[in-house]
Amino acid sequence: MSPCVSKCVSNLAAYTFFARCHSADTCGTNGLPLTPNSISIFGLAQFLKSINHPNLCDFIEIIRGKHERTIIVSEYVGEPLTERLPVSYNTSLQIFKQIVAGLDHIHKQGFVHHNLEPENILVDSENRVKLFNYGLFYITNSGSYVSFPIGNVRYMSPERLLGGKNNIKSDVWSVGIIMVELIFQVILWGNLKIAQIVRKVLSLCNTKNVLEKIAREHKFYDKYQELDETLIGLLESCLAISVKERVLPEEILKCAIFEDIPGYREREKSSNLLLRCPLKQIYYLWQLAGGDVQSELKKEGLIRTEAPILLMPSVILLNGRICGSPRSQSHLFDNRIVHLSLANLTERLSKINKLAYYPLIHTDTSHLSFYKQIKVKEEYLPLVIREKDTEYQFHRVVLFKRLLMGYPFTRDLIVQEAQKDIPPFLRGEVWACLLGVLDNTGCYEKIDKVTPTSTDRQIEVDIPRCHQYDELLSSPVGHRKLKRLLKAWVTSHQLLYVYWQGLDSLTAPFLYLNFNNEEKAFLSLYRFIPKYLHWFFLKDNSAVIKEYLSKFSQLTTFHEPQLAKHLATINFIPELFAIPWFLTMFSHVFPLHKIIHLWDKLMLGDHSYPLFIGISVLKQLKNTLLSSGFNECILLFSDLPDIVMETCVIDSQKLYTSTPKSLAYRKHVLHEQDPSQFDIQDIELEDLKREMCPRISTNDLVELHLSSPDRLTVIDLRNSTDFRRAHLANSLNIPFTSVLLGDTRLSALGIPNLETMLNNRVVVIVSLVHENAILVIFKFSRGLWRQWSMYPPPRFQRFALILPKCTGDIAMSLTLP
Repeated sequence: MSPCVSKCVSNLAAYTFFARCHSADTCGTNGLPLTPNSISIFGLAQFLKSINHPNLCDFIEIIRGKHERTIIVSEYVGEPLTERLPVSYNTSLQIFKQIVAGLDHIHKQGFVHHNLEPENILVDSENRVKLFNYGLFYITNSGSYVSFPIGNVRYMSPERLLGGKNNIKSDVWSVGIIMVELIFQVILWGNLKIAQIVRKVLSLCNTKNVLEKIAREHKFYDKYQELDETLIGLLESCLAISVKERVLPEEILKCAIFEDIPGYREREKSSNLLLRCPLKQIYYLWQLAGGDVQSELKKEGLIRTEAPILLMPSVILLNGRICGSPRSQSHLFDNRIVHLSLANLTERLSKINKLAYYPLIHTDTSHLSFYKQIKVKEEYLPLVIREKDTEYQFHRVVLFKRLLMGYPFTRDLIVQEAQKDIPPFLRGEVWACLLGVLDNTGCYEKIDKVTPTSTDRQIEVDIPRCHQYDELLSSPVGHRKLKRLLKAWVTSHQLLYVYWQGLDSLTAPFLYLNFNNEEKAFLSLYRFIPKYLHWFFLKDNSAVIKEYLSKFSQLTTFHEPQLAKHLATINFIPELFAIPWFLTMFSHVFPLHKIIHLWDKLMLGDHSYPLFIGISVLKQLKNTLLSSGFNECILLFSDLPDIVMETCVIDSQKLYTSTPKSLAYRKHVLHEQDPSQFDIQDIELEDLKREMCPRISTNDLVELHLSSPDRLTVIDLRNSTDFRRAHLANSLNIPFTSVLLGDTRLSALGIPNLETMLNNRVVVIVSLVHENAILVIFKFSRGLWRQWSMYPPPRFQRFALILPKCTGDIAMSLTLP
């Protein structure tokens, strides 16, 4: 890399290059168009973001631009080694040791550098060394994804010039050449052209002592003889022609000459508290503050636009070949870099109180002025605005990072803060905490993800169709990771569950947020499914699905009786549209960027929360559905219109919090505790399917009666004797024997102003006989489109409470002792 084109104002830098384009008619073995090389690069580059070593620059971000452009944002500290010359002997050894340390770490990560040259070795004023742009060869699949060569031929080993690659010892040769130049203060073959340099390097293959020949050729043989014998031996080992005789980086570090040479020394903490934050966090805030990498590259001329007419070919042959097309200069590799200025971000955060960098999580800080400002934003700003507010996200990220450091002991605090919102920067980690995931358990590594199974074929068919609009998941690396996760889940549940279509979509959000941590993605999925989709992936899951959809129908009737009546009239049942919703938790029907906000709230709810998400979706489509017939509804759900996700999140949250928990009771869920005598217990599927409304527990009715008596009306169908013996305060007695089942008018019940009494209230109908309750439900459902709830008593015979809903409020039922 050449020196940067802009003044160094931060430790963030960007550079760009183009991937090789496929031929327009090139298809893969499956008949589909080949994945663009830029997407393949994008997937491979994600791994580099997980590498952390003091002698390697951190990869911060990889951006895929238009026309196969790739932009890399990386750490850039110090200046190229070429600008630090000459250096002393001890400094040379210090630099030598740090270069090899970085190279050794690269080797242990399983890839090679192959782009090592002085311009890619950064040295600061304290002789701290960081290798820059060490992943270019790796992310381009050994250079096959780009049309330009990678590496400087002056520092390439003979075997690389002859076509060999992916051997870490080739990088050791590069280190040897660089150190020869550094120690002897020369530039090897500096005045020769590329072809001449190649011949010079290849001519060394017939030499027994490469270092001696180079010394004689460049006239520093006297210095060579004066050099420490240990160092001479080490350099000769690095420059051994035989790859087998060449040393490995870890062997170099064990050399006695480095025993007293200091390695990387930590930097002193900056007085600017912002610069003490991790670079990835700074870059995230920089973007929120208006930073745009592509704009910065355009300013410096690294991104140039050309009129398309100038690139038109002169001749196009019948076989598709293009002749005479001018070569675009903008597609050539430009090794310049651009530093990203932090001026805007620093200004935006200049008024941040220093205390905000170190939030107190167990102390009340609400009296501090800057926390009051945060609270105001929480209350009044929409979520979409809060996620783009630089100051707000700064406070949220700093707070959550501290909470995550204390996990699992701070889980309750994480849940409490997540109820407000979850910062996108830490969403994957927060989700894992909400699901109770513990990292580094080692269980994922022990699962067999390689042995072929009967589900492999279906998995391979599903993966290419799973969120393929997303660049990350559509990359070959994304496909491999998703396949490993699915195989791991199936293998770990092979005695209980089977692979169902939709599991891939369910896995995708976890992989998307934890792309470099497959174990965390797997454990998140592992904990997610029992909580929200218990028994859904049984080989015969019909009973589970039917129960879920029956409950969904009941709750839809409960909250949207008019819509439920219309859908029932046209026979548009949930089986026709809702199975993909719940089997994939909506990840199959909505894009990832919309699913994220839904799942933020889902993680905080229980197994019933997806039901309310479904109702909130129907609520947005209500007007269209009410004016549609069966065929129109089928077409509508086959291509679901755009759903306002913020409204969906708000509505589902309101429905979830306002609905008594027992109304969403299902048998096939993972119950965390045994039910009491006043809780709903097993409901058979046949009973559930013929009951139009959900049942409620005694506990929920009591809570409603105590908390909101003005919103509750109880109609007791027992005879007057039983009613006088015991009844709920302010309840109305309408004996079942006086109810005319054929007359659906409210006035037929004989209660003056009954409709007014029921309006905007929760109405509970109590009966000692379950069949009576069913009949009353049928009577009112025919004429009033109202909601009903039922519940069997704990101590008497089956005892149902039924409520009609007049205006879309809650409907419940209860058991009276």
